[in-house]
Amino acid sequence: MAKRIIIDPITRIEGHLRIEVELDEKNVIRDAWSSITLWRGIETILKGRDPRDAGLIVQRFCGVCTMVHYEASILACEDAFGVKPPPNARIIRNLMAGAWHMGDHIMHFYHLHGMDWVDVVSALSANPRKAVELAKSYHPDPYNCSETHYKAVQERLTKFVKSGRLGPFANAYWGNPSYKLPPEANLIILSHYLDALSVSKICGQMQAIFGGKNPHPQSLVVGGVTSVMDSLDPQRLGAFLFRLKDARNFVETAYIPDVLLAATYYKGEGLAGVGGGVQNYFCYGGFPLDDDWSTTLFPRGVVKGRNLAKPLQLDENKITEEVTHSWYKGTKPEHPYEGTTEPEYTGYDGNGYLKGNEKYSWCKAPRFDGEPYEVGPLARMVVGYALGDKRIKPLVEGTLNKTGLPASALFSTLGRTAARAIETKLVGDQIEGWVNELVANVKKGDTRTWTRCDVPSKAAQGRGMTEPPRGALGHWIRIENKVIANYQAVVPSTWNCSPRDKAGKRGPYEESLIGTKLAKADQPLEILRTIHSFDPCMACAVHIVDPKTNDVRKYRVA
Repeated sequence: MAKRIIIDPITRIEGHLRIEVELDEKNVIRDAWSSITLWRGIETILKGRDPRDAGLIVQRFCGVCTMVHYEASILACEDAFGVKPPPNARIIRNLMAGAWHMGDHIMHFYHLHGMDWVDVVSALSANPRKAVELAKSYHPDPYNCSETHYKAVQERLTKFVKSGRLGPFANAYWGNPSYKLPPEANLIILSHYLDALSVSKICGQMQAIFGGKNPHPQSLVVGGVTSVMDSLDPQRLGAFLFRLKDARNFVETAYIPDVLLAATYYKGEGLAGVGGGVQNYFCYGGFPLDDDWSTTLFPRGVVKGRNLAKPLQLDENKITEEVTHSWYKGTKPEHPYEGTTEPEYTGYDGNGYLKGNEKYSWCKAPRFDGEPYEVGPLARMVVGYALGDKRIKPLVEGTLNKTGLPASALFSTLGRTAARAIETKLVGDQIEGWVNELVANVKKGDTRTWTRCDVPSKAAQGRGMTEPPRGALGHWIRIENKVIANYQAVVPSTWNCSPRDKAGKRGPYEESLIGTKLAKADQPLEILRTIHSFDPCMACAVHIVDPKTNDVRKYRVA
């Protein structure tokens, strides 16, 4: 007999996410539903405003992914205005986004996702000397590696345990049979969890050097950037590079080795394709590398049906959103330029479960050519690998060779986690070159950081497409009478958390859980491991509504 379990809320994410699954008598997931349980409405708030103000407002979609919405909105306006930023502005935006990519991925693996792989309590029984030997088998000079350090980490953790207050490690499923790492491996990665707290801060400082602050940087404008003095100041550039060196060292000597270490013991899950989900992936293209923005670090493209031998082109006209199973009004798929956001909340069934055959989420259902697609680091690495990208393919192949896994193992929870680490190295390796490119421009006398522009007097529309840490992000704007007539954002977690569509096709979160076997039904660790591998950010994907009236909340600031 099928048994339904609910995880609400999913923790260690940004925002509010509910997962319901049906288990068979062997604790294998046979059906799944993902539901975002909070509504937002910023697209509605933007109507009637000056489009140049949109960037600062849409940053507030989220308290984490601030820079990325800022940039996508600016790009949408630039497309509508018909303006292109000068080379220095392109480079500075890349530097800000690159710093954010590194910090966000490091934070995700250690602080949001790492404890799905690492049994913290097991680390108490580790032998520090053996931990040193194990760490050195994955890198000749591991980050912060010594018997003394590992003993100190154990003592620190033991105090937590004896006090009965595990702090950030409380309320987990320690001892669950799905944990596979030996005590020494748990101790190594746990020690880097603590180190990563300061490294993430360093990456935030890097972004703030050109953005003014972090989160919610202030230096992007339609036509370029305002951080003119920072780009011309050798001391500021030196401070950026000094921090970059520390961050890259952590990636090389801690993050990459730790993912390879975990892959050794979770190899079976990769081979079995646990958590693979939908078979489709796409990338908008991110980090422009030339002045006409035609070449990007993350190449643009589509992989359908996991066919790595036949990558496809991305046709933006085939992007739609529909709301058959979402708490919105509407009956047909809409392209974002014509998208509507009208709430229609219908609640839960009489037993408190989601109405899986009706509407059950505040998340819309984005589709490309009528199919659900996964976006994010795995999608970017899969597309780059399929296209034979000269930077991405060697990194992916090198990682697969080190783990002894075939390319098919990419399509799994383990593959998704490894792709994020590969991508962090890829981005980190480019950043110093971008700084040098900026310096070379300035030396030649090119100090431009802004192209003059104004809101078009005629009706116009534009889209901003970019690739932030969590995946393909698109903002679409329509301008009439010099103000915003319509605004739609289709964000990475909307793609990945998508509910079913009219045809009944599940979204990536839902599909990724099908067939997963739980070691213990009352400890759904395997569900958390797979969902966390997408790095959910529900605040970006949802909206705010009055549950009694379905009206958008109205606020007035005196």
